[in-house]
Amino acid sequence: MTGRQIIFDTETTGFHHDGDDRITELGCVEVIDLIATGKELRILINPERDIPPEVTKVTGHTWEMLKDEPVFAQIADQFLDFVEDSELVAHNAGFDMGFINMELKRCGKTPIDPSRFIDTAAMARKKFPGAPASLDALCKRFDISLESRTKHGALIDAYLLAEVYLELNGGREQGLSFVAGAAEGSEVVYPTRAPRPVPLKAHSTKEERAAHAAFIGEMSDPLWSTLGLMGDPVEPIKEDAE
Repeated sequence: MTGRQIIFDTETTGFHHDGDDRITELGCVEVIDLIATGKELRILINPERDIPPEVTKVTGHTWEMLKDEPVFAQIADQFLDFVEDSELVAHNAGFDMGFINMELKRCGKTPIDPSRFIDTAAMARKKFPGAPASLDALCKRFDISLESRTKHGALIDAYLLAEVYLELNGGREQGLSFVAGAAEGSEVVYPTRAPRPVPLKAHSTKEERAAHAAFIGEMSDPLWSTLGLMGDPVEPIKEDAE
């Protein structure tokens, strides 16, 4: 997976985008080639309605806290400008997509094509059949710290999801392969460097280098030989005359 994507999360007043529930917070994190770039967007939103006490217990949002924030229509362009034409990655993406497109329709904007949404919950269920697929469960599976998550904040959850998404796609080592015949483009490539104009002075003695060479000679197929890193024999470093 390459290119720009937006990992995002929403907080809402409830579960029903087709009822009277509204978005209270948006959190977006930009990733390029699966790695977070540090570019983010967090927006608190006036939902234009009350917030049930049971929702406040989860999100920490209250009407008093959000009543002076902009309504969704006032931040819609800010959100769309940040997203641009990138894919949108969310956990249980159908939920977030339903709320985003409901809010866009309410303020006269074109809804986002469902094909642009990627659901990490579906990815996890396919990768780990029968295992819990909540964001918390996946963070525990991948040893991702939840210490910053005292409440369900959209931006915090987006950052956690960015780490989970990376792991679901193979982790940071996904491009490395020590196996012969690996897929094209997955090999480790070592750039060629010009030799030093003046060789460095040796810090080892002749005896130490001889002992090292003997030790290597006793090894059977050391790792670097399988990677084609043995190279040509190295000329002995000339030591300064005593």
